[in-house]
Amino acid sequence: MAVGREEVQIFKPRTDKREYRRIVLKNSLQVLLISDPETDKCAASMNVSVGSFSDPVGLEGLAHFLEHMLFYASEKYPLEDSYSKYITEHGGCTNAYTSSEHTNYHFDVNSDCFEDALDRFAQFFIKPLMSADATTREIKAVDSENQKNLLSDAWRMNQLHKHLSDEGHPYHKFSTGNWDTLEVRPKAKGLDTRQELIKFYDENYSANLMHLVIYSKESLDKIQSLVEDKFQEIRNNDRSFLSFPGQPCTSEHLQILVRAIPIKQGHKLKIIWPITPGILHYKEGPCSYLSHLIGHEGEGSLFYVLKTLGWATGLAAGEGDWATEFSFFKVVIDLTDAGHEHMQDIVGLLFKYIRLLQQSGVSKWIFDELAAVCETIFHYQDKTPPIDYVVKIASNMKLYPPKDWLVGLSLPSNFCPSTIQLVLDQLSPNNVRIFWESKKFEGQTGKVEPWYGTAYTVEKITSSMIQEWMLSAPNDKLHLPAPNVFIPTDLSLKDAQEKVKFPVLLKKSSYSSLWYKPDTVFCTPKAYVKIDFNCPHGGSSPEAEVLTDIFTRLLMDYLNEYAYYAQVAGLYYGIANTDSGFQVTVVGYNHKLRILLETVIKKIAKFEVKPDRFSVIKEMVIKEYENFKFQQPYQQAMYHCSLILQNQAWPWMDELEVLPHLEAEDLAKFVPLMLSRAFLECYIAGNIERSEAESIIEHIEDVFYKGPIPICQPLFPSQHLTNRVIKLERGKNYFYPIEGSNPSDENSALVHYIQVHRDDFMLNVKLQLFAFIAKQPAFHQLRSVEQLGYITVLMGRNDSGIRGVQFIIQSTVKGPRHVDLRVEAFLKMFETKLYEMTNEEFKNNVNALIDMKLEKHKNLREESGFYWREIYDGTLKFDRKDSEVAALRQLEQREFVGFFNEHIKVGAPQKRTLSVRVYGSPHSSEYAIDNSESVASNSVAIDDIFSFRRSQPLYGSFKGGLGHMKL
Repeated sequence: MAVGREEVQIFKPRTDKREYRRIVLKNSLQVLLISDPETDKCAASMNVSVGSFSDPVGLEGLAHFLEHMLFYASEKYPLEDSYSKYITEHGGCTNAYTSSEHTNYHFDVNSDCFEDALDRFAQFFIKPLMSADATTREIKAVDSENQKNLLSDAWRMNQLHKHLSDEGHPYHKFSTGNWDTLEVRPKAKGLDTRQELIKFYDENYSANLMHLVIYSKESLDKIQSLVEDKFQEIRNNDRSFLSFPGQPCTSEHLQILVRAIPIKQGHKLKIIWPITPGILHYKEGPCSYLSHLIGHEGEGSLFYVLKTLGWATGLAAGEGDWATEFSFFKVVIDLTDAGHEHMQDIVGLLFKYIRLLQQSGVSKWIFDELAAVCETIFHYQDKTPPIDYVVKIASNMKLYPPKDWLVGLSLPSNFCPSTIQLVLDQLSPNNVRIFWESKKFEGQTGKVEPWYGTAYTVEKITSSMIQEWMLSAPNDKLHLPAPNVFIPTDLSLKDAQEKVKFPVLLKKSSYSSLWYKPDTVFCTPKAYVKIDFNCPHGGSSPEAEVLTDIFTRLLMDYLNEYAYYAQVAGLYYGIANTDSGFQVTVVGYNHKLRILLETVIKKIAKFEVKPDRFSVIKEMVIKEYENFKFQQPYQQAMYHCSLILQNQAWPWMDELEVLPHLEAEDLAKFVPLMLSRAFLECYIAGNIERSEAESIIEHIEDVFYKGPIPICQPLFPSQHLTNRVIKLERGKNYFYPIEGSNPSDENSALVHYIQVHRDDFMLNVKLQLFAFIAKQPAFHQLRSVEQLGYITVLMGRNDSGIRGVQFIIQSTVKGPRHVDLRVEAFLKMFETKLYEMTNEEFKNNVNALIDMKLEKHKNLREESGFYWREIYDGTLKFDRKDSEVAALRQLEQREFVGFFNEHIKVGAPQKRTLSVRVYGSPHSSEYAIDNSESVASNSVAIDDIFSFRRSQPLYGSFKGGLGHMKL
């Protein structure tokens, strides 16, 4: 491999102004340099071509464990966690992941600290320290990560697919690792895990197996000299790239039907074939072509037919679980109860559709249309955060030639029918694997997968059986999709008359308000439209909330076969229920956006209940509510925290109770009532002129308010909606103990919430500065040192403009009351550090937070999300970033310490805390003890959430307040 700079023309989007350069260092490390003078953040990603397939036998999870260990320390920076500390203190974040054939490490940071951060990062690959003490502690973190996954159907079923493969193939392995594989079993064999870790690193982490991407605002020459300085010391022991030839599935693992029992309610059918990896033919795009057709949802598609029969609620098709030497094509179908009874017919219909593709031949117009859509999406892609961008490219570098590093699989361009035919021929009854998941199989399985304990059974099926299923399947009209009318052809940019920095209120009436923000920044042919239907009847009771939910899902259901074409063409829509009605969102290329939006509006206005679809959606909603109890304990704790704080929230238990009794006629009566009083809050942004924005809203007003018999009437002033939040009492520690809703889950969880204030720039920045400074020390102490659990987070919280901070911790090792005490112990330790902080350290933290606040929005969606939050909460502080930066610049250290002493410090007389404690099965005995113990005078147990909510004062609402009411 030639060393130095190579003039390779890297193919990039037409709209991309960034500069790219490929270099190869003397140690054979391949690097892509990216110069973006406009960026606020710099980022780096190192991709090492070694993953869990390389785990030694009997040390499952070693590659993943090594990924964890490299974060700890290095010879040059021996202080534990100093890398993460440096990055976090300078506005960045760090992460890593291990896949089957590679491990990726990445970070981003404020641009003025990039050189120092990069130096720390490079040491991962030069001289890491793996102390014995840290090794033992971090095995516990890996074990906790695995504990979190044990009751996740995605992890369980993925491992079952691996389990039913050739034991001699690395695909068969368990890749996460746990206490047993990394501590107990190695010890029993006389192995020292730390020595094995060092040996694995020395053997596999070689510069020639690494690919690095650097994203900076400096010039390419400057970045190059920086990289040459920092990374040339990485050892190159000319390790050959590992390959794993052979197929994971032998004949024994093909033509099988596996029945498996999931954790959650619902039935799934997964039909899987081993295929030639798409990566070998990435320009021809065989899997893109086939997944486009088999996964299509328009009229005549497999999904359309299954949906019409009432058998399926979702279908996805495409390549998955692929590696360089093997791959699988998967069709995943979410079944209804009726669909579960027709498994053979559904498999028969799938094979009938595949036969249709065989008989129709590979179609040039379909390929050309798909290629044209992919080309538009590539050339007009949104900018993404640098950290995401570098990870994506670094993982492409081993797989593609340098010119296609940015492209990857995203641009099929060579029409080659024989290549598509090759993969299509592999989707045959002879090598199919069918996985059928349902709780209905309980008591009928005889086997258990060893790592996750999934119960299953296997039976062989034959081609002739599948032929019979095809013959007996319904004779529905399957056909190929029609040409896509939603493909944009006008990608020109409108001339924004107003060069406005913030959204402007174009109009306000008793019907609606319209906020408008033309795109003056991103210069893409895209727009963003949000219409919030404020309907007081929409959230007035548990029944109303459930009916609104079913109404929005039915709308999506009715529109699906039409709007799916728009989605393929890069124009997306959503209809979702809110606490007080529902929202319509349309985002994507602006050329045909209005056609889609007006179709959605018409469907709402002329809504009718189709009883057959109502039944399907109702069944799906019931299962979703029933599955709430299988959420991770930390998610349950966060849910209960919101339920306690948000005055108008209905509990899911009440909604589940009313659901079975609701019928189609209830919805038919409810929708006109819900729409009878409404106010529309609208936001239109992007490549749309002012006059068009006004005309869109005029049309919507005409539809709803101006017909001969109006569908909607304006709200009464007394009906304008509010979002009120419970005001906790000063000096009180509230706690809400509850047993986890899934008795099989061994995890407990804590949300320790500190409520501080109602939106105010100066108080906001004091709170944000605390969270910013305390975030990394909290992670270090509570996770790295004390090993309470893999999920350990300190973050800000904003409930409709009411600000606070929360610790979120999930643990199997300690009960939530103990974890709560550890959070308080941490705050006491932090208090000492805070008092010792020098003025220079304080200023550095303030400046890092200012840099983060000044970070520009990357794309229209991100910007619109920011402004919409201001509109939806009613805070309307569009200049929030600038104002908070100004407040930070005025902030004195003594004021900040005073803020901590008043609101955060343990025992502060003004402090308001709420601890939500979810007790997992190992800690259920503690639940009874903790509940019966007498509590301190300032501690208050919440027994009943709703009695508590009724007894508490409320903060004033920004929404529906004076600024919003005057017309």
